[in-house]
Amino acid sequence: MILWIHGFRSCGLSDKSRTLREYFGAKRVLTPDLPHQPAEAIALLEDLLQRHPVRALIGASLGGYYATCLKRRYDIPAVLINPAVVPYLLLENWLGWHRDCHDHLFEVTRGTLAQLRAMHHERPGDHERYLVLLAKGDKVLDWRITANYYADKELIVHPDGDHRFTCFPDYLPRIAHWLEHHVKTTSRST
Repeated sequence: MILWIHGFRSCGLSDKSRTLREYFGAKRVLTPDLPHQPAEAIALLEDLLQRHPVRALIGASLGGYYATCLKRRYDIPAVLINPAVVPYLLLENWLGWHRDCHDHLFEVTRGTLAQLRAMHHERPGDHERYLVLLAKGDKVLDWRITANYYADKELIVHPDGDHRFTCFPDYLPRIAHWLEHHVKTTSRST
């Protein structure tokens, strides 16, 4: 089973998660709506990991950051799409009220940023396996910062694209191949 982890202001049933459900099968992809506070989001994701036979994580943007945090605690392969590396810095410009994909209001506070900062590690561990998909045309996150952070992991840099990584369906066979190779050799530890 795959656990899809959406990004900031997105939701569980987004274009990417629908694409994943079509490609891998709806019953094989969990697509939760995450709480807006990072600690609550991680708690929900960890609960899902305890209750379901999750064998892979796929996260985009802030969801990629969460997947990286979870990867440190669980031995589960992770595919990251334009992942945030330092969201607590990026979201400083987003302090205040916002609407999510369901049109619900939520607030980004200094406490939100502190929760995100507390989850940060300087580098992924040598044993951590990632497939990282980056778009050079991303105007939200600097792909070079992400490429540097995940430099010793498997990186695919799309020559243009955008933050939404709209070319995502084109990479599904590559993702499936990578997961097939890495999930076979993964034993989960909690």
